[in-house]
Amino acid sequence: MTPELESWRQRFLDSGDDRDLPIVDAHLHFWDPVANYHPWLCDEPMIAFRYGDYRAIRRPFLPEEYRRLCGEHRVIGCVYMEAEWQTGEAVAEARWIHALHQRDGWPNAMVAQARLDRQDVEAQLARLSMWPMVKGVRHKPASLPHSEYRPDRAAALPGSLSCPNYQRGYAALARHGLIFELQVPWWHLHELVPLLERHPEVPVVINHAGVPGDRDPETLRGWEAQLRRVAAFPQLLLKLSGIGMAGEPWRIEDNRALIHTAFEVMGTERCMFASNFPVDSLVTDLDALFTAFKELSAGLTREERLALLCDNAMRCYSL
Repeated sequence: MTPELESWRQRFLDSGDDRDLPIVDAHLHFWDPVANYHPWLCDEPMIAFRYGDYRAIRRPFLPEEYRRLCGEHRVIGCVYMEAEWQTGEAVAEARWIHALHQRDGWPNAMVAQARLDRQDVEAQLARLSMWPMVKGVRHKPASLPHSEYRPDRAAALPGSLSCPNYQRGYAALARHGLIFELQVPWWHLHELVPLLERHPEVPVVINHAGVPGDRDPETLRGWEAQLRRVAAFPQLLLKLSGIGMAGEPWRIEDNRALIHTAFEVMGTERCMFASNFPVDSLVTDLDALFTAFKELSAGLTREERLALLCDNAMRCYSL
């Protein structure tokens, strides 16, 4: 930990003033779809998207804009999440992000794209591991709509968490010292359990709180039950990010119970607040989002708040 960061941390611990609270944004994207090819940002027609119409974010989003949107919040670092470049371009994405870091100082770490179910997974991971900022990989597993979900169908789904090829790729992560970042609908979370049991050495970060979706009480009961099934494994962390709802602004009253349930189930030592920008700019602005995170954690100790907004991300991504 640098003397400057330790000074910021101690200042907040002494004052308890939200303006002093250092933030490491554990999940965001930078992109330039003019210069680089992201099929979902460049192609027509647009894909079906969980926030609905995403036309507003199909434009460059770079560190200088992000810094401006942070307002008065003391954001000291950030972690880049792969942004679905063209399949096979993971090394090009890593090269672009490293150049961005060299130019702007941000991001401070990245999670790269990998295709875990492919036969060349070892070669993919070896190439990515050569980039020092790469701390982990994400490959969104295949999933089923909730209305169509059945365990037998999920088990037979190519590219899912239950797919033998995907599981072989997951096992390779430990050999390359990489984190596994998981984004999957909550009703598939239990499929992670056999992998957690077999590979306790692989750190796992669940993205977007397990994608709870709507706030229907039945949905939240199912989401919580699934989260509890995986929470027993100590190698697991949870990102409190990307929890907006299509067609609705991001509101504290919609998310208070969900976030406090996450604190109870996972513990504040295993949760990280993150912005998911610019995607979540479809439902909120960045200043309001960080303000909401501070309000939602206001009842915790100063040490717990530091963990949620800074220290857990620092530890997870070896910053």
